[in-house]
Amino acid sequence: MRAFLAALFAAAASAAAAADAVALQGMLGNRALLIVNGTAPKGVTPGETHMGVKVLSTLGDQALVEIDGKRHTLRVGDAPANVGGPAVAWRGTRIVLPVSSGGHFVSAGAINGKPVNFLVDTGATTVAMGAMEAQRLGIDYRSGQQGQSSTANGLVPNWRIKLASVRIGDVEVHEVDASVLPGSMPYVLLGNTFLSRFQLRQSNDQLVLERRF
Repeated sequence: MRAFLAALFAAAASAAAAADAVALQGMLGNRALLIVNGTAPKGVTPGETHMGVKVLSTLGDQALVEIDGKRHTLRVGDAPANVGGPAVAWRGTRIVLPVSSGGHFVSAGAINGKPVNFLVDTGATTVAMGAMEAQRLGIDYRSGQQGQSSTANGLVPNWRIKLASVRIGDVEVHEVDASVLPGSMPYVLLGNTFLSRFQLRQSNDQLVLERRF
């Protein structure tokens, strides 16, 4: 099930054409590990372009990139640089999630001010939910960008949308990319369009998310 969902999210992410938020996760030799719009990290060497982000040079824990003709310096550990999309809004800076009996990290939270149950999934490109959950939340997902993913069960439709807010505890993030899949899902998957804005650290039986500075 998780592998099936991950394939859907990767396909949905490939439809993104412009870079709104870019973060430098780390360095691999002279390659910059870029997270663009919350997608999975991609190693990019100087001179190469990924999702509209051109890496000009790398040095230590920094990368000089060019986006829409403008240059930006990215540093490992910094919050995602907002380069065209809406600003990120924060109310808190730290989330602590205890491990569940099944070994997963789950939490009550809210989307657009309405209660949901989240399951942390670091393999998911976006926050993701089933169509039934989207309907309950009053989200007009069918007006979002539609695509299809090829799976073992054939082609499956999905819709790319943007959530006004995602909240856990006193931490709230605005304008979060999400995917809606057909049918129902037991949880809303908390994927990398939310998680990439935090530094993740697992300590004993807890997962700690701290805002990137």
